[in-house]
Amino acid sequence: MEERNQTCATQFILLGLSDEGGLQSLLFWVFLSMYLVTFTGNLLMILAIITDPRLHMPMYFFLSNLSFSDICFTSTTVPKMLLNIQTQSKVITYEGCLSQMYFFMLFGVLDNILLTVMAYDRFVAICQPLHYMVIMNPKFCGILLLVCWLLGVFYSLLLDLLILRLSFCTELEILHFFCELKQVIQLAYSDTFLNDLAVYLVSGLLGVVPLTGILFSYSRIVTSILRISSVRGKYKAFSTCGSHLSVVSLFYGTCLGVYLSSAAAQNSRASAIASVMYTVVTPMLNPFIYGLRNRDIKQALRNLFSRETLSACRILCFKIKT
Repeated sequence: MEERNQTCATQFILLGLSDEGGLQSLLFWVFLSMYLVTFTGNLLMILAIITDPRLHMPMYFFLSNLSFSDICFTSTTVPKMLLNIQTQSKVITYEGCLSQMYFFMLFGVLDNILLTVMAYDRFVAICQPLHYMVIMNPKFCGILLLVCWLLGVFYSLLLDLLILRLSFCTELEILHFFCELKQVIQLAYSDTFLNDLAVYLVSGLLGVVPLTGILFSYSRIVTSILRISSVRGKYKAFSTCGSHLSVVSLFYGTCLGVYLSSAAAQNSRASAIASVMYTVVTPMLNPFIYGLRNRDIKQALRNLFSRETLSACRILCFKIKT
């Protein structure tokens, strides 16, 4: 018989991180706190970079976009999880699941490619410092950002459209707190060979190529730093890319941990718990890594808070006088 392209499913069940009722309240407040810290920290990074003219440089331009991507990346999963806990409902509609998968993949890929572009930016800054502003001009930076978005849109749209060809009729429970692509595919009633092939090919391509680019950039960076004669010069050169290297290590380290845990325990909550690291923890820590290690950003944040405090005092004084 000819396979139908329609789905008879209208909703999925997100089983979340735990079935224990006593943990639900704790999970709600923990994830709410982490989400607020992530949102506030990344928003402050964006505002600091926008308002401080000294940070209008390619490195901070890409950093502000990474912060924006982190906010959106976390916002695709955590608010729905918090809503489900609060309403004691584990349901997500078929359309909502497709939308969540699309935006989750979009901003996940955007994070990945932006980290690669930022590695290239550090490579040019350290290995070709005299030509840095010529190479990393505003037009080229805009093109790089556009390429990041286009790759993210193409990847997520391709895999999301392939989901539409699948039929879902039974066993619609997802052992996760969001619609994870592989688990959704495993629930399909129809043949999933094309979906599995696309996931492995495209994910492998977008995983191997960016990581290879990052490793190549840093191999050249390390070689250039070792050629510097003074210890102070080596420290100054390495400090310019230390924050980015920390974020890259955290991002790929947590993703690799999730992959290994998923391979060891298919369809278990072990992979769901492990995925919290790269979906929530990593975006939350990124602003702290850059903020604590970068003197310019710390000064920009101080200036931002000083302006906000001064504005609040002026408003308060005006209200008192009136």
